[in-house]
Parts: sequence; C-alpha cells; structure tokens
Amino acid sequence: MHTATWDRITFNIIAYVMIAVFSILCFLPFLMVISSSLTSEQEIIRNGYSLFPASFSLQAYEVALKNPLVIVRAYGVTALVTVVGTISSVYLMAMTGYVIHKRSFRIANGLSFFFFFTTLFNAGLVPWYILIIKYLNLKDNLLVLILPMLFNVFYIIVLKAFMRGIPEALSESAYIDGANDFRIFNSIILPVSKPVLATVTLFVALHYWNDWYLSMLFISEENLRPLQLLLYNLVTNSDELLKVMEASGGAASVDMSNMPQSSLKMAVTVIATGPIILLYPFIQRYFVAGLTLGAVKG
Repeated sequence: MHTATWDRITFNIIAYVMIAVFSILCFLPFLMVISSSLTSEQEIIRNGYSLFPASFSLQAYEVALKNPLVIVRAYGVTALVTVVGTISSVYLMAMTGYVIHKRSFRIANGLSFFFFFTTLFNAGLVPWYILIIKYLNLKDNLLVLILPMLFNVFYIIVLKAFMRGIPEALSESAYIDGANDFRIFNSIILPVSKPVLATVTLFVALHYWNDWYLSMLFISEENLRPLQLLLYNLVTNSDELLKVMEASGGAASVDMSNMPQSSLKMAVTVIATGPIILLYPFIQRYFVAGLTLGAVKG
C-alpha cells in the first residue's frame, strides 16, 4: 500500500481518537451536573459528586419548581429578551458589516477603526450606570436587557470578512436592475450569508440567554426578572427561596436546614441550559458551515 495512504489512515485514526477523547471530556462535566441534580443531598454530602446517581432523588427539582408560575414567568422574560435581542442584534450587525465591507464607501476604514477603538477603551461602570439610569431612564425596563448588547465588534468584523468573499457581481447586477441597497442587502446578501449568520446567531442568543449581570444592575421588579437572575437568587439567597415557597403556600413548613444546596445548584443549571441545548441540533449544520467556509475562502 502506498505510503501516502498509510499516512492518511494513521492521521485519521489519531484525529478520530483525539476527537472522541475530547468529546468525552466535554460531555463528562455535564453528565455529572445532571447526575448530581438527581442525587439526594445526603448522598452528595457523604460521597461527593458522581457520574451516576447513587441515591436517586427529585427533591432539588421539586424545590426549584415549587412554584411553576415564577419559573414560567422568568422563562417568558428571558425568551422574549433572547428572541427580540438576537434578531435585532444580528440584523443590525449584519447591516453594519455590509456597509463597512463596501470598498466604495469612503469612510469604511475610519468607521471600522471607530468600532475597534471602542473595544480597547471604555468609560467604566459608573458613567455607564449613570447614562442608563439618569439619562436614558431604562431602569426596570426590558430594553435595558437588550440595547447594551446589540452590537459586538468582533461579530461585526466576522460578518464583514465573510461579506468580502461574496462576489461583487451579485450586487452590481442588482444595481443595474434598479435595486437599492436595502433590497440588495435583504434579498441577496442575507440569504447568501446564512452560514455565518447562523453561527453569529447562536453566540448572540447564548449571550442574551445567559446574561444576568444587566438584570442585577437595572431590574428590581420581580415580574421583570429573567431566568438566570431568578435561578441565581434561588441558589445564593435563602430569602428568595422562601418567597417562592411562600407563593406556593409552603413557607410555614419550610425547614431551610433540610433544603438541598448542592443538588439544587445542579438542578437549576439543567433548567437554565436545557432550551439552548435543544436548540443547537437544529442549527448545527449552519454552525459548522459558518466556521469552515470562511477558512476556505480566506
């Protein structure tokens, strides 16, 4: 057999083994989280965490979901913010990338430098907080969870680089047919850019879904709390847990010493990450294409 063939076989074997090992190492922590969320608190205290539940228990989920309406409301806020924020963010960043990728746009380089400059320097937390609260008056407003994360310079650069690889002939032919920039962007550029848009959409959606910092700073209304902040409070704040139990009519009989602590942390992690994990398989093929297509085009 030819030497090159043996080299290819050897390379494939090594690559597959390394990928398999890496996949297992990535899966094991999440398996441990699921297992620990289904393990009784006493078992975790005695023997620590394990990959498989030695003593099966749903107590952590019963506590976390004691009042389903609270969780459902928080899910609703997070889903609304994630959907509206992701669609708005990806569309505006794609439009920005389309504008600054055009070589005919005279200030494209200057605008690109302006975006990049903002990643190097910022005014700090205090001026930003004053701007949001005093001048924009966004306290206890869902817009405060959406607007600060609308633009990400790194994703704009990725979108710009991808659009540079789209043949100019597509846009020029549309110009000849009388289409304006909005028509070209919506009808030609966006459909061609599906792989990179799907990739950016996944990361932006993850950012919106997992964000709790903005709500911690600017949201005090309980009805406007997103899922991540609610679950964080359930784990770290016993008063929050008592509120949930009280809302379901069980606060009078709650003994906090018997409340699961470690298993509850794992249970709320599963509750918070479940929807994103279920979403990923539907956009996986676009995600892989978006990562590899740019490398092929250079």
